[in-house]
Amino acid sequence: MPAVPPPLFALLLGVFLGFCGLPLPWSFLSFIPLAGILLYVASARTVEGVSGRILWAGAGYFAVHLWWLTAFLGKIFGFPPAGVLALVLFLLEGLFLALMAYPLARLIPSTAGRIWALAGGWVVLEWLRFLGPLAFPWPTLGYTLLPTGAVQIADLGGVLLGSVLVAGTAAALAGVVLGLLNGGRGSGRPVLLAALCWTAALAYGSTRTAGEGPVQPMLVLRTDFDSFGRAVGSLTPGQQLQDQRDASAGRKPDEVLVWSETALTAPAAQTIVSQFPGPGISGLGAYPSLNQKEQNAVVSIGTLGEFTGINRKAKLVPFGEYFVLYDSVLRPVYSMIENIIGFKLPAVEPARSIRPLTLNGVQYGAYICYDSVFPWVARSLTRQGAQLLVNPSNDGWYDGWGVQQHFMMGRVRAIENRRWLIRSVNRGVAGSVNDLGQPVNIISSGDQTQALSVRPRLLTGRTLFNRLGDWPALLLALGMIGYGVRLEVRGWED
Repeated sequence: MPAVPPPLFALLLGVFLGFCGLPLPWSFLSFIPLAGILLYVASARTVEGVSGRILWAGAGYFAVHLWWLTAFLGKIFGFPPAGVLALVLFLLEGLFLALMAYPLARLIPSTAGRIWALAGGWVVLEWLRFLGPLAFPWPTLGYTLLPTGAVQIADLGGVLLGSVLVAGTAAALAGVVLGLLNGGRGSGRPVLLAALCWTAALAYGSTRTAGEGPVQPMLVLRTDFDSFGRAVGSLTPGQQLQDQRDASAGRKPDEVLVWSETALTAPAAQTIVSQFPGPGISGLGAYPSLNQKEQNAVVSIGTLGEFTGINRKAKLVPFGEYFVLYDSVLRPVYSMIENIIGFKLPAVEPARSIRPLTLNGVQYGAYICYDSVFPWVARSLTRQGAQLLVNPSNDGWYDGWGVQQHFMMGRVRAIENRRWLIRSVNRGVAGSVNDLGQPVNIISSGDQTQALSVRPRLLTGRTLFNRLGDWPALLLALGMIGYGVRLEVRGWED
């Protein structure tokens, strides 16, 4: 039987790991395919072989995790085969893994040491994907813990602490398999330590209980507008506004109304805000003018239609709201794309700072759509006193599991900061999530606008993650790299 070519075998291992990034009840087993990747990559005979194998494994991982992007690109170009362009992104993400692995493989020749170094490097790379204007941290290992109580450790070290648990367990498992392949040599202590960590994480999760605080009645919407149709002008802001007003007509006097991302959109934003049946919070889109770029914001609006606060979007979507070198050397390329898709690419102005929105004495940590992928956004708002997280979003751009993945990330933001989360969404999951990350009252489907009354609690206090951020997880990841170096120094022989 002919041997499977290394690129294909690595690709298949990455595909198996990618399935663990989907909203499935067994996703917490992600450490098993990751162990296979670490062992197969680390056992390559050459440094180039290590980088090559992890490149293809990464491409397979991202291809499954982000397969919904192929449908998105097919829609935006009006030509389904254009979805193949997403393969460039999958390969690029695999290349980042290869660049991470190359210096580690040169530093550490032994397979045993490489396994631990690559596990730590994987988590460090996840942290790096949260940084910079092109940040794209969508696939993060820690989210695979959501089906288990172990995910509650996110209030100690964020989602990246979950990634450390997954990567460390995978490295320990890969080390045991390596020992068996080498005739039984090697220590089982890392596996025992991983088992103790899992036990501690699950025990910690079992002790977490929902926080107590005053109830704030709210009304959220789940709309069903065609995001692409609105972009090309087939759906006017007036049509959308009237539909949302009709759905909100049953709001009770004590309920704060929440509308989704860019639910209010007009050339002059102030002229349309008065039509919002407040008090409440809404996404607000404003067209560009001579003095400023396009705006994507969230605002709090009083009973009389007056602004009480505003936050612009903190993190712009790369190549969705932010386009590299748009006004310089790549302008001809972007012009060609605009001619194909039939509308001008947005040029959104990001927030310079964010702060809680105050409405009737309550501080709301309001952030927009893609902001929910970045833990620092909700963390910053909570550190400033936000009692409740509010995420107006537009998930109409996504297909398939992209919608559920976005919701999963939002649930972990609630755990990290121990705050309830409220979502008002276009074509996504709307409703409430408690401070344990558990959905309480949600709407996730339907072909018309629906309103849902929710009763979140207003909470205070700060978690360890809220105080320290990603540092505990990052130090542990660096510790795994250091352990790999230690194995090399001690003279482990493959």
